[in-house]
Amino acid sequence: MTWPNFYLTCFLLGFSLSVVSFLLGSLNLHGLHLFHGHAGHLGHAGYVGAPHSAAGHAHQAAAVSPFNFATISAFLAWFGGAGYLLTRYGGLVAIPALLLALLTGIAGGGLMFWFMASVLWSPSENLDPADYDPIGLIGVVSSSIREGGTGEILFPQAGARKTAGARSESGTAIPRGTEVVITQYKNGLVYVRPWADLAREHELASQATND
Repeated sequence: MTWPNFYLTCFLLGFSLSVVSFLLGSLNLHGLHLFHGHAGHLGHAGYVGAPHSAAGHAHQAAAVSPFNFATISAFLAWFGGAGYLLTRYGGLVAIPALLLALLTGIAGGGLMFWFMASVLWSPSENLDPADYDPIGLIGVVSSSIREGGTGEILFPQAGARKTAGARSESGTAIPRGTEVVITQYKNGLVYVRPWADLAREHELASQATND
């Protein structure tokens, strides 16, 4: 195989892989999540205690290696394209052309990594799994929950006001305007308990501990 053919093969392979990487990224960039954010979460241990502070959910940005599918694909495309042009039309001999092609490929891979780190891997795309969990969120009943039936709650999350169909965990009615805590989520509904009940239980438990 001649050098131009080698570089052309690298270019075609890198370009094809880059297209695949772009398509996969487009499909997964905005994954659907039922719940986001952590505003108003409570400690899960018994669903009592003070709301989590922002530091409690500080995002741990994952250290992503610069050697990944997208950057390697970009390297191959730039390396192959530069090498093909240099050997086919630039008149360079093998070693100088190879060195320049390597530098060009590294630059292409570096640009791809910079783009991914600056644009695609924004903080909002690296949420802690706990941020998706509705359990422990505090809300207010916006449509009365009937005894044994359903209603609706309103709660703040990720800087927005969210609504969800709700049922009482105990099956008792909960009037509109009651502050509640989400204790379960299943079958598209949240199950809630009045915040006052949980606070009372926590106070009694603290008293019993102190005694």
